[in-house]
Amino acid sequence: MKATVRWVDEVMFLGESGSGHAVVMEGPESSGGRNIGIRPMETLLLGVGGCSSYDVVTILKKARQNVSSCVCDLTAERADAIPAVFEKIHMHFRVSGKDLSEKQVERAIALSAEKYCSGTIMLEKAGVQITHDFEIIPD
Repeated sequence: MKATVRWVDEVMFLGESGSGHAVVMEGPESSGGRNIGIRPMETLLLGVGGCSSYDVVTILKKARQNVSSCVCDLTAERADAIPAVFEKIHMHFRVSGKDLSEKQVERAIALSAEKYCSGTIMLEKAGVQITHDFEIIPD
C-alpha cells in the first residue's frame, strides 16, 4: 500500500491514495486553517470506523442476514498533552435490516474487533481503549 501527502499551503495538505483517490486535510483555524478540509486525526478515526463497518457488513451478509443499513457513530477522547493521541474510542453500531439476529450482529462486531479490523487492532496494540455497542433497527 502506498500514499502521498502533498503540502498545498498554510496548514492544508492533499492526501492521495495508491488507488487514485484524494482527500483534503487541514489543520484548525487557530493554526492558519480555513476549515476547508478534514483534520488528519479525524481521517484516522473515519478510517477505523470504515474498516470495522466493512467487516461487520461483510460478516452479516456471509451469515445470510438481511442487513439494509449499518451506521457506525464514533466518539474519541484524546490526550490533553502533546502528542494528543487517541486514548479512548467508542464505536456505536446502528444496524438495520429485516429479522436480524441479535446474536449474529454481536458476533460480527466481535469478530471485527478481535480478528479482522486491522485499524482497531493496531490502535489497541498502541494502548487505545476501544469499546463497542450496537442497536438493531428493524426495517
